[in-house]
Amino acid sequence: MAKSQQQRDNELVERRKELDDRELRHRVRPGIHEKLQDLMAWHGITEKSEAIQLMIMNAHAAGPAGSASHLSIPRHEITISPNVARALAEFVPPAEPD
Repeated sequence: MAKSQQQRDNELVERRKELDDRELRHRVRPGIHEKLQDLMAWHGITEKSEAIQLMIMNAHAAGPAGSASHLSIPRHEITISPNVARALAEFVPPAEPD
């Protein structure tokens, strides 16, 4: 006889307890979601959880030095052109009112 939905749910709960299975949730903005979708498409991955798990496992396998470049926060580099630097150096702020 087929198992009821309740029986299947109970077995799933027990399996998760035995494996110490934990759920991770993470909210992202559209740009990050698009990047994840691109990564999944490039490598034929259909499940988001699988893609994230693979990224975590591969970053960990790369070790501290190997994973550092992938886990660093990207920063914008601000470069001031010589013309802007000259204009800033010549700038005299207006006098403050008394």
